[in-house]
Amino acid sequence: MKSIKIDEIEISNESKICFFAGLNILETSELAKEVAFNLKGIAEKLGNPFVFKASFDKANRSSVNSYRGPGLDNALEIFKELKKENIKIISDVHEINHISLFQDCIDIIQIPAFLCRQTDLIKEACQTDKPINIKKGQFLSPDQMKNIIEKCSQFGNEKIMLCERGTSFGYNNLVVDMLGISDMKKLGNPIVFDVTHSLQIPGGQGTAASGRGDQALDLALSGVAQGIAALFIETHPSPKDAKCDGPSATKLSEIGSILNKISQLDSFVKSNR
Repeated sequence: MKSIKIDEIEISNESKICFFAGLNILETSELAKEVAFNLKGIAEKLGNPFVFKASFDKANRSSVNSYRGPGLDNALEIFKELKKENIKIISDVHEINHISLFQDCIDIIQIPAFLCRQTDLIKEACQTDKPINIKKGQFLSPDQMKNIIEKCSQFGNEKIMLCERGTSFGYNNLVVDMLGISDMKKLGNPIVFDVTHSLQIPGGQGTAASGRGDQALDLALSGVAQGIAALFIETHPSPKDAKCDGPSATKLSEIGSILNKISQLDSFVKSNR
């Protein structure tokens, strides 16, 4: 099984689970700091590694009128402020030029599910030599992720994580195949489970996604029971006021309890394998 190291953080299916946690999309500097510092404190108390997650741009929104982010310049400044606090960052890129613009202030490059087979984007990301978290497309089987790993290897990057985020099940619905997580583990790469986006109801509000955020713990525990490297979960002080994917997010005041239960189950699972 492969292991990925980012300074003192080790990410592997055998190591203590890492929390990829934070906001769906950057809003303000104050909100980013509030969420990041809260999560960092929780992770340190539990003894789990933590990487702050936030998108700087949402290029695949349902409606042209949907919020996409604070703007690239503002996003860069927010990330730079967080880096001064020694906070590791994961964020997704949608265009090749995003990579050169943000690579110095993010530690893990994320490839969105809709772009997981976009060869030029993956090539550019691989050439940074940074760890890459590739989300499995809602339209792909677990076995098809092998082709993406081989593509990354061809471009000289072996620091690849595979992320489960649900599979399309008819219209406006996603399901998670837990046996699929097991199948992806056989490929040998660290596995990340994106709980929040697996709870989405795509297009459920007509011009935006709906979601089942109240079931985050149920789904998270199911995935963590497989023995995985990282859990991806989004939070917000007031999900109903979040500018993107609020219905799938976990309330910040409740995230500590959820991460505590996840950490306990992860320790149990890995000590008994």
